[in-house]
Amino acid sequence: MSYLDNIRTFVRVYELGSMSAAGRDLRISPAVTSARISQLEDYLGVRLFQRTTRNLTATEQGQVFYSGAVTVLDAVDQAEAKVMHLTDAPRGTLFVAAPLGVGRRLVAPAVPEFLASYPEINLRLRLSDRAVDLTTEGLDLAFFLGQPEDSTLRIRKIADCRRVLVAAPEYIARCGMPKDGAALIREGHNCLNLRYPGASEFQWMLQTPEGPQRFAVSGRYECDDGDVLTDWALAGKGIALKPVFEVAPHLEAGRLVPVATATPPVPVQMACLYTHRRHQDPKTRLFMDFMTERMARAMRQTETGAEDPGA
Repeated sequence: MSYLDNIRTFVRVYELGSMSAAGRDLRISPAVTSARISQLEDYLGVRLFQRTTRNLTATEQGQVFYSGAVTVLDAVDQAEAKVMHLTDAPRGTLFVAAPLGVGRRLVAPAVPEFLASYPEINLRLRLSDRAVDLTTEGLDLAFFLGQPEDSTLRIRKIADCRRVLVAAPEYIARCGMPKDGAALIREGHNCLNLRYPGASEFQWMLQTPEGPQRFAVSGRYECDDGDVLTDWALAGKGIALKPVFEVAPHLEAGRLVPVATATPPVPVQMACLYTHRRHQDPKTRLFMDFMTERMARAMRQTETGAEDPGA
């Protein structure tokens, strides 16, 4: 197994471009990471990486070895998956990512039930509203809202997610009730934007009588945490575009009210991303099946009780 461990370590160092990053990903120390690479290089009799104080780049031999190493690890993973499927005892650690609101409200509450059913599975849940890369971050699957940019990944749709533009009664009393998307811009409303490093120019996709249109809204408040935007909206600081399931309690209680209802936001898909190889793993497949049913049910329950944003 030590040789396979060395190969796995090499693959993660190659993909992440850093010994320390690979060590964190594999949950081993930098010293162990470096030792495994050195052992592999000694065994093969070649240098796999060129190392400087600032950079780590694969040699020509390292590039050739990577393609073969990935093939070997894929074969081993598929063989292990078949064995675990036959024994009906999935085990190991799942690495899962989700947006903050989705993770906190839909994924995390269902995790204990899943782990209780499969005591030999561990789960590492990473929550962030930024885009994630399954390959470089070592993830088994990632939940998301919208349309992924990477067309090489597999997508499993969970549900269409209704969204709503919301503001606090205090904000409306102070700034007025915008009728539609055009009024958001014309009347200079303060729109609360979800933005993270590397995000493209912010626009809201709204449904108009002529069809979906993009509105280049603006505002003084930006954050990469969707829950912070909700807090700002509750505090009367501006208008937020939110999934209905995230703000349903506030809509029901009247703490937030729908605005610009003549042009409601276009729904987005809730789905999970995974690689073809990861789907061979029984624990990945089981988790997707479990969460798809639980998340779709939870969304239906919260949206049913919330005020219709198009009313």
